[in-house]
Amino acid sequence: MESQGPTLVELGWRPFFQAQLSEEEVQRCHPVRVMAVYRGKIAITGDGFEKLIRPDRADPDAAEDHPAVGDWLLVDRETFSPVRILDRASLFKRRAAGHGRRLQLIAANVDTLFIVMSCNQDFNIARLERYLVLAREVGVNPIVVLTKIDLTDTPETFADAARELQPGLLVQTVNARDPDSVASLAKWCGTGQTVALMGSSGVGKSTLVNTLRGSDSLATQAVREADGKGRHTTTVREMHRLDQGGWLLDTPGMRELQLSDAGGGLAEVFEDIVVLAQQCRFTNCTHETEPDCAVQNAIADGTLEPSRLKRWRGLVAEDALNTTSPAWRRSRQKQNGRRR
Repeated sequence: MESQGPTLVELGWRPFFQAQLSEEEVQRCHPVRVMAVYRGKIAITGDGFEKLIRPDRADPDAAEDHPAVGDWLLVDRETFSPVRILDRASLFKRRAAGHGRRLQLIAANVDTLFIVMSCNQDFNIARLERYLVLAREVGVNPIVVLTKIDLTDTPETFADAARELQPGLLVQTVNARDPDSVASLAKWCGTGQTVALMGSSGVGKSTLVNTLRGSDSLATQAVREADGKGRHTTTVREMHRLDQGGWLLDTPGMRELQLSDAGGGLAEVFEDIVVLAQQCRFTNCTHETEPDCAVQNAIADGTLEPSRLKRWRGLVAEDALNTTSPAWRRSRQKQNGRRR
């Protein structure tokens, strides 16, 4: 079933994508944006139409050949069958939970990332650092959005803790149910702009989406008193049109966000440790017991928290493991199994 939809520019089409089309493709293809991904089908929107189509049967092990929410596709003008995915301006991905550690695509062609946390027991510095690394790695501007400020008398305590992670990090405190409070986020939601929301289940992402849209289209339920979690969780990654003209991409709450191929993001988020390490006496310093270790000296004089160094070590080790090839990991797992 076809219906009127937004123009390509309103969808976020820009010269970066136009330059990828050959003359032949301009004649025989429609550029469309992936608005939602379901099991076996994807929702697409083009210049004046919306459709539900089946994607190509890509190799299940080649995750990046699969369409993600926010992707731009070329589809045949007559059959609407997919032709190819255009190169992405940005791509969020992670290693899926479980033993297979298969790569999982989260969202493509995002301009701004809203990292959503609530001003209660959900607020977690270690998790926030993970999201920041993910954003910095793909070159997307992160904005920390702290919700549920109506449940605390000291929202700035949470905001200050977030700002300490990186110089210049933008942090917004909002009551997700209050349109006037949420209006502070409008500057990142203009025509053709794509904003992604990431955060744990129950932090108020769906409430925030509803308020930005001025609707109650996403059902939400009350927070459980025991753990502060909402009973509703998003189960489908999809894009929502905003009154300001932009697009808001909601994602399911993530219980586990594993880093992969994120060396650049780690170096940027933990720049303070990287700079210190360059001042160590030994180039291969492990920052433990070596003499003239600038990192340990910073801990001793109180300018670096031991907990931050510990989190950095853990993320670097995790990224190194997940960045290696699946075959190498299977080999190591077999070797470890034989040793037991």
